Amino acid sequence: MAELGSGHSQSLDAALTRLATAISHLETSVGRRLDGDHSLNALHDDIQRLGEDRSQLAMNLDKAEARAQSLEDANREVSRRLVSAMETIRSVLEAHGG
Repeated sequence: MAELGSGHSQSLDAALTRLATAISHLETSVGRRLDGDHSLNALHDDIQRLGEDRSQLAMNLDKAEARAQSLEDANREVSRRLVSAMETIRSVLEAHGG
């Protein structure tokens, strides 16, 4: 009967060892999962910041394009006025024999 008790004790010890190993693996898996969740949350935050940055850059680009268009329009107007002034000067010079 002592052998039977010893066999049960060894089986119990082996089962406890397996249980401890399984718990250790579970703790490791849970730790990895938590790390993964934190990383995922950080990625979501980064994506949101990138979206905000993109929106700001798009607004800045729109403003720059509007400014460039305004400068182009002003350039055309100045060019038109210069041509008109040169034509007027030529007319005056021709009228006065110059």
